[in-house]
Amino acid sequence: MAQGQAREAEGLVKYLNECWTPFHAVQVTARLLREAGFKQLKERERWEGLAPGHKYFYTRNESAIVAFAVGGKFKPGNGFRVIGAHTDSPCPKLKPVSKDVKAGCLMVSVQNYGGGLWYTWFDRDLSVAGRVVHKSGGKIKTSLVAVRRPILRVPSLAIHLQRGVNDNLKVNFQQHMSPFLATSIKNELNSVGDGDRESKKAKGGSEAGDKGVLQQHPLLLDILAKELNIEQADILDFELQVCDTQPSCIGGAMEELVFSGRLDNLAHCYTSTRALLDSLGSLGEDDGVRVIALFDHEECGSCSSPGAASTLMMDTVKRVTLGVLGTGVCRGDEVEIALQNSFLVSADMAHALHPNYADKHEPQHGPKFHKGVVIKHNANQRYATNSITATLFRECGRKRGLPCQEFVVRSDMGCGSTIGPIVTSKTGIRTVDVGIPQWSMHSVREVCGCDDIDYAVKHFVAFWEDMPKIEKDLLESMDVIV
Repeated sequence: MAQGQAREAEGLVKYLNECWTPFHAVQVTARLLREAGFKQLKERERWEGLAPGHKYFYTRNESAIVAFAVGGKFKPGNGFRVIGAHTDSPCPKLKPVSKDVKAGCLMVSVQNYGGGLWYTWFDRDLSVAGRVVHKSGGKIKTSLVAVRRPILRVPSLAIHLQRGVNDNLKVNFQQHMSPFLATSIKNELNSVGDGDRESKKAKGGSEAGDKGVLQQHPLLLDILAKELNIEQADILDFELQVCDTQPSCIGGAMEELVFSGRLDNLAHCYTSTRALLDSLGSLGEDDGVRVIALFDHEECGSCSSPGAASTLMMDTVKRVTLGVLGTGVCRGDEVEIALQNSFLVSADMAHALHPNYADKHEPQHGPKFHKGVVIKHNANQRYATNSITATLFRECGRKRGLPCQEFVVRSDMGCGSTIGPIVTSKTGIRTVDVGIPQWSMHSVREVCGCDDIDYAVKHFVAFWEDMPKIEKDLLESMDVIV
C-alpha cells in the first residue's frame, strides 16, 4: 500500500474509532474543521458579513453538519459544489422504557433503526453510546457518551436447541434482539441503585416521591453517570444506540482492507471532509462555494430536521448567497440561479462484487476493490445520476488519472436509494450518485479497500478544483444547458 493510501486509510480508521454515533461524527468533524480555521455559525443568528475566501460550518440537532468554503472569486448567483453523505448507520437503539427482566436476567429493550443484518449482532461485545440530557449547575445540557468497555451481549441459542438454524435463520427483532446487561442475582448482590438518588429517567415519575414504573435499569444509569462524571439523579433523558466495541482496523494479508462497523456511511463523511480540507489551497481561485453536507437519518428515509429531506440544503444555498450579498434581502433571482449552477455529489457506499455471490450482480457491473469510486445508475431514479452528471464526474477523475467504475442493479432485484434523489427533488440541483465499493453492507462489521479511500479523497478534490473548467469546456462544446 502506497504512503498516501496508507495515510488516508489510517486516518479513516482513527475517525471511525471516535465516531460511535452520528452525534460523535458531527463532534469529531467539527473539531477537524475548527483546526483548519473554519468558523462556526448558528442557525438562530443572522449570517451577515460572509466573505469570499472564508470558511464556515454549522450543525443541526448535533447529528448533521454542513461546512462551506466560499471561493475567493465568488459572486452571488454562482454555483455551490456539494458533496453529501450521511452520519447514521443501522443499529439497535434503546427504547424510551428500556428496562426489562427475563429469566433472572437484566435485559435492555431496543428497537431496530434502519435495515441491518441483525444476525451479525449476535455474540458480539457490545456497549452503548449517544447523547445524554442532564442537569448541570441548575441548567439542562447535553453530553455525548461512549462506554468503551463491553457491557451488553446478544447471545445466540446453541445449535443443540435449534438443529435447523443453519437452514433458515430468521431474526425476530422484538423477541431475539434484546441485549443482556447483567444477571439479577449479581445485580442485587452488588446493587448500585440508591432509591433516593435514582434519576427521574430511572423512576419514571415526575414528582418527588412518585414511585412510578422504573424506565431504565439503575445499573445502566450508574454506568452512564460515571462515564460523564455526574450524579445519576441528574440524568433526565438520553438517545442511546447499541455499538460494537471491537475497534476499526486495517486488515487483510496485504493490509489492503479496512475492517469496521459503520463504513456505510462514515467512510464518506471522512473522505468528503478530508477532501475539503485538502482542497483549501486553491480556494482563492474558485468562483463557487465548496460544501460538505453530512445529513442524519438516511437509513430511515431522511424525513427529519437534520435529514436530507429537510430544508438543510436549501437553507445553506439561500443563506450563503444572501450572506455574501450582505443585505439579507434578495435583490432578484440569485438563489434560483445559484441552484441551477450547482452540482451535488451524493456519496454513499456501493456494493462490491462478492466472490461467493457473483450472480447477485448485473454482468459487467460488478465493482471491485482497488478500482476507484463507483458511479451508480438506476433508470427509476433510485439514484439521481444521468448521462451528463456521470460524464462530468467521470471526467474529473480521468483528468488526474483516477479510476472509476459503474454500477447498476440486476433488473430482477430491488434497488436501494440515497440522499441524491431526495436533495435533487427538493432543490433542483444536478446530482450524481457515487460511492466506494464495500462488502457486508449493514452488517455489524463491514469491509472496504484501503486505496479506494485514497481514490475517493483525490476524486473529490478534483471535483472541487477541476469541475468549473471541465463543465465549461464540455458543455460549451456540446452546446448543452443542464
